[in-house]
Amino acid sequence: MIRVLLYTDQPVLAKGFAAIMSAVPDFDLTGVCYASAMLAETLVSAKPEIALIDLNEDITLETLADLRRRAPEVRLILWVRAIPLELAYQTIRLGVHGILRKTLSPDVMIKCLQRVAAGEYWFEEALGARLDEAEVVPLSRREAQLVSLLAHGYKNKEIAYALGISEGTIKVYLSKLYRKLGVKDRYELALYGLRSGNLTQLGFAHPSQPRRGPQAAVKSPVLVLDRTGSGRMG
Repeated sequence: MIRVLLYTDQPVLAKGFAAIMSAVPDFDLTGVCYASAMLAETLVSAKPEIALIDLNEDITLETLADLRRRAPEVRLILWVRAIPLELAYQTIRLGVHGILRKTLSPDVMIKCLQRVAAGEYWFEEALGARLDEAEVVPLSRREAQLVSLLAHGYKNKEIAYALGISEGTIKVYLSKLYRKLGVKDRYELALYGLRSGNLTQLGFAHPSQPRRGPQAAVKSPVLVLDRTGSGRMG
């Protein structure tokens, strides 16, 4: 028997999933967790083989990292309607075993659970192709500079000051980068910069420092990402 635990904040969704599980003899639904704050504790106590996690705003990268740390033997599958490209990449880096779209049929869902239970990974071909494409997207020198500053926690005003252009131009650049890289906000663009490993060396003056020339060196701050999409410097 394959022991499965579901996390969701939607009772109707849980009821439908339970009905699917009851019709498949190979599966045992060990329970449903409705509170993200209790998810790690529930995984530790229930000891399922697989946790199907309804990806909502309460499930952050920090949540997934904590689940992997506290219940490393549990295979995690994210149940999503859609997932941004950069977020998908980060969850895979954290050790998620599968990403399953809610629009797929129950038969496909069962196949996903069976494959993951057997030690395989489940990522749809289309998602894999998009991840591969994201890794080879070339950036212009100015785009790379902007992504670097953003990933180091600079705000629009600070980026504009560093690059010697207007805030309005920065907004135009950001809009183009969102479309070019398939990201939806500053948070995901910062993740792209950190993940790609191609951040340019910072050599810009910060607004809080006197400008000593166009390439005045500043000490790189430590970036702490948060879900509001605005890095903060530490």
